[in-house]
Amino acid sequence: MPRNKRIPMRQCISCRTQRPKQELIRIVRTPANTLALDTKGKMAGRGAYLCPGSTCLEKALKRNLIKKHLEIAPDAETTASLLTVANECPED
Repeated sequence: MPRNKRIPMRQCISCRTQRPKQELIRIVRTPANTLALDTKGKMAGRGAYLCPGSTCLEKALKRNLIKKHLEIAPDAETTASLLTVANECPED
């Protein structure tokens, strides 16, 4: 009898909905204490997840949720790259 593969679930820090890990955008605080966008989901460091699309990202930036969860504020370059990725993703 075949076994069903378990799908890892993660929670968006903005809207607090649970979705499969592959559907979310991961932001990582690296060991060098910088923020990076993790496209493969394998980078070392503390991560936070956001839904694709600009709604959750704008809400997270407005409420300072990235700084709260990762203990480091995003700089202008990181914010710009996040907005670019969020605008490329379709809204749900």
